[in-house]
Amino acid sequence: MTRPPPTDPIAQTSSEASAWNIANGLTVLRLLLVPVFAIALFHDGGHNDGARVVAAAIFFIASLTDRFDGEIARKRGLVTEFGKLADPIADKALVGTALIGLSILGDLAWWITIVMVVREVGVTLLRFWVIRHGVIAASRGGKIKTFVQSLAIWLYVLPLNGVWHTIAAVFMVAAVVLALVTGADYVARAIRLRSGVAVQT
Repeated sequence: MTRPPPTDPIAQTSSEASAWNIANGLTVLRLLLVPVFAIALFHDGGHNDGARVVAAAIFFIASLTDRFDGEIARKRGLVTEFGKLADPIADKALVGTALIGLSILGDLAWWITIVMVVREVGVTLLRFWVIRHGVIAASRGGKIKTFVQSLAIWLYVLPLNGVWHTIAAVFMVAAVVLALVTGADYVARAIRLRSGVAVQT
């Protein structure tokens, strides 16, 4: 089995570092920002442009913590079991809250939210399901999907109209396609891993 990319938190070997460290602190911050984001998103029924801009800013900051917590943990040897568990939970909580919130407000079709949420939860459970056999590291396609998905959600949260809304829709469709393609790849890799076949990253 090829060695997984070092940027994937789940693929990292846990260190002896205390769970009370800056990397885990950023992960916890992301979790704490989820309800704050939801409050801003739903303020005034989701029709307050100022509140939507605030919600978009919170989502952007929370997404940045996702990038930096893993990088800091890897470079400083702060990878912990808590971080490996909390990081994907924080990611899914943020994305899930945003998608479901947008659908409740009528800004995003429910079928898109269902597809994306099922994919997110499914892949996470899949990775933990095979963890005794090895690690399914985040693929390049998965990382591209995460970026496109975050960008699409951020654009949808902003109070955009006209051509900008069309651009947001294009990115969201691209995110759905990438989610389905990479999700199928994760399933195939999990089956191979459970069967004892080397998984290519």
